Amino acid sequence: MELDRLEKRIRALQARKAARAATFKRVQGIDPTEHEAAVYHALHEDIAADAHTYYNLPGGRGSCKSSFVSLEIVDGIQKDPTGTGSAVVFRRWGSTLRESVFAQIQWAIDALGVSDLWSCTVSPMRCTYIPTGAQIIFRGLDDNSKIKSIKPAKGFFRWVWFEEFSELPGENFVRSVMQSVGRGGKPVVFRSFNPPVSLNNWANKFIQQPNEEALTLHTDYTQVPPEWLGEVFLNEAQRIQSLNPKVYDHEYLGIPTGSGGEIFTTLEVREIADEELEMQCYRYVGVDFGFASDPAAVVVLYYDRSTETIYFADEIYKRGLSNEALAAEIRAHGLDHVGETRKNPITGAETAPEQVIYCDCAEPKSIMDLRTYGLQARPCTKHPGCVNYRIKWLQKRTLVVDPRRTPNIYREFSQYEYDTDKDGNFLPSVPDRDNHTCDATAYSLDRLIFNKNEGA
Repeated sequence: MELDRLEKRIRALQARKAARAATFKRVQGIDPTEHEAAVYHALHEDIAADAHTYYNLPGGRGSCKSSFVSLEIVDGIQKDPTGTGSAVVFRRWGSTLRESVFAQIQWAIDALGVSDLWSCTVSPMRCTYIPTGAQIIFRGLDDNSKIKSIKPAKGFFRWVWFEEFSELPGENFVRSVMQSVGRGGKPVVFRSFNPPVSLNNWANKFIQQPNEEALTLHTDYTQVPPEWLGEVFLNEAQRIQSLNPKVYDHEYLGIPTGSGGEIFTTLEVREIADEELEMQCYRYVGVDFGFASDPAAVVVLYYDRSTETIYFADEIYKRGLSNEALAAEIRAHGLDHVGETRKNPITGAETAPEQVIYCDCAEPKSIMDLRTYGLQARPCTKHPGCVNYRIKWLQKRTLVVDPRRTPNIYREFSQYEYDTDKDGNFLPSVPDRDNHTCDATAYSLDRLIFNKNEGA
């Protein structure tokens, strides 16, 4: 009886060993480059040769850089003979993980035809390679302190992926994260992102720093098979190219189009999650009046004083609006009140605090009209030199803009540049054109900008 049990155990162990060997042979025959654009094939060989530690992947929309990274991570874990190499995937905000990098890794697993070898769960968010137990862990960097104790179930983080790398606060922040996850062995680190518009953005400058351990590959959608992208994507790219070549160069070709003469060099162009705005406390609204040739521009933003960061949340940007119609638009956007509705303990009436709206003081009649239509409209400060003072104040703050939330704010702030003389030299004065949302932004923060305690 004891001998029979021993023989069964031996046969079971042999069967598991044979199954592992068959699985390893199977994944060794998988070629991820079949699903990678040809532009990435040399990079695949470089990774296989363990030639570099860091791989910088700036690129435009549709360049398939995220697809490449996800394939490399899944394939790398499967072909690790030791089974000790896991992966960690980061994005700035945890709320964006599931619909982006988590879905991307699942796509790679399915594309390689190995879904039966992986187990993916949302809570906790991770993908486990069943044959070895190696994991792909997903984390948002909302709270950097939570990263200090992060570790895989076994082994070390062989693969580290920073998706939307430019969303992160800066070089010191990235270094701190790497100190937490880069223990136990030599990692392969991917930094994928759409380059911010400004040449002076920290991420654009960071990847240009000399580093023998880093390899940079800039890609765009023209290097990807057209059938992978689809007719809708390609038609939209052509439409943007004909409509606004500069926006096309930035969004689709991934080129930082800021000339170095841009007025707002601290512009941070990225997705803003709803949860990120919900964390903010103070909302500000500003109005720049217009009608025919110039639009009426209303800017809604939040300002975090502790980090000196402005988050653009909403906008109104329309021509031909009467002051009555403008007031109706403002109310339709929910900008007439702020905060929760409160009940008066004496009268029982429910009210909500009214939103103060700062406007261009050059139009007192329009301000009076908005007040007549029930809005708390107030004039901004005006004195000699106030325009340049406002600009300088804004230049010292980080300006976070999401092109999908506020396309006109993005366009005006990203394209606002100093004028040049006949020799191409930048002039010190700021131009007074195509800056309606810039003005509205300055008006909204009027009481902060001219508060001596805030500092210029």
